[in-house]
Amino acid sequence: MSVERLVHFNIRDYQSRLLSWFDKSGRHDLPWQGEFNPYHVWLSEVMLQQTQVKTVIPYFNAFINRFPTIQSLAEASEDVLMAHWAGLGYYARARNLQKSAKLICSQHNGKLPDSYDRLIVLPGIGRSTANAILSIAFNQATAILDGNVKRVFVRVFAIDQHPSEKEVEKKLWQIADYLMPKARTQAYTQAQMDLGATLCTRTKPDCTLCPHQSICLAHKKAMPERYPVKKAKKAKPAKTKLYYLYRYQNKIYLQKNNATGIWGGLYVLPDSDCQMGEYHEMLIENQKHSFTHYDLYYDIKMHYLTENEFKHEMPSSALVEGDKTGKWVALDQLDDYALPAPFKKQLCQLQSS
Repeated sequence: MSVERLVHFNIRDYQSRLLSWFDKSGRHDLPWQGEFNPYHVWLSEVMLQQTQVKTVIPYFNAFINRFPTIQSLAEASEDVLMAHWAGLGYYARARNLQKSAKLICSQHNGKLPDSYDRLIVLPGIGRSTANAILSIAFNQATAILDGNVKRVFVRVFAIDQHPSEKEVEKKLWQIADYLMPKARTQAYTQAQMDLGATLCTRTKPDCTLCPHQSICLAHKKAMPERYPVKKAKKAKPAKTKLYYLYRYQNKIYLQKNNATGIWGGLYVLPDSDCQMGEYHEMLIENQKHSFTHYDLYYDIKMHYLTENEFKHEMPSSALVEGDKTGKWVALDQLDDYALPAPFKKQLCQLQSS
């Protein structure tokens, strides 16, 4: 079916209704809005990948406060960068941000490019992110297709296939391009994201307030939550691991992970492959942490070291696994280190113990 036949309504009316709704009910006070600084728009788009707005806002504010310019981001040390991303997840995003920042400084005089061809080659920027930057920061008529927009389109047109399928995604891009207006690109792009995030949500969509209610085929069928259709789930594999919390007075021992892989570049506790002697053990609690591709079940065992053990059995170079590096860190300095979310809460509790 052609896009023209699939789009069963007046396009200008569609755009007008969406923009009118946005003017009255959209989000206009997000920290990256206002002047629409291209750097701020780019950072927000990357942070919002796989992450909700309410989670992103405090990270965004702290990040901009520490790295106010693209050049300051490019020049930051890895530890400082990751410490400001820790807990936000998907850490490759932070590494790609810095790689891109360095390229922008060396190739574009520290200014974010305003063309698709130059944006799309930067690490971590895909088609939708590039178009969002161009639309919001540079007022260009470039369509986006993030998860929220996909969900709205799939419901409006009652598409009975999962949006991740190649042919479906191709059709959704055609729809997005077809519906993109030439004017008010900032507002239209933000309106699409806001609609999916606030009304046309994954569960319990509020159809009564939706500007597309009269044309939405999923609503006419009285089954909006049926769309997008469910994708067959594969059972997640489970992994188990035992971590060791070595403590001496007000210090704990941390290792820095390699740059790639899970928790890449973050400081973690030594795992079971790095056991030391038989110290006094205290099992903290069994935990579960879900990654995209597997569930991690883990225990943390605490070891209190005596002065003799600290001096003679566990030097600062101990517990180094492969090319990982380890160090003793004072509890009151934990905020300076990038820690995975599952560890950060538990370790920070030690500060008051």
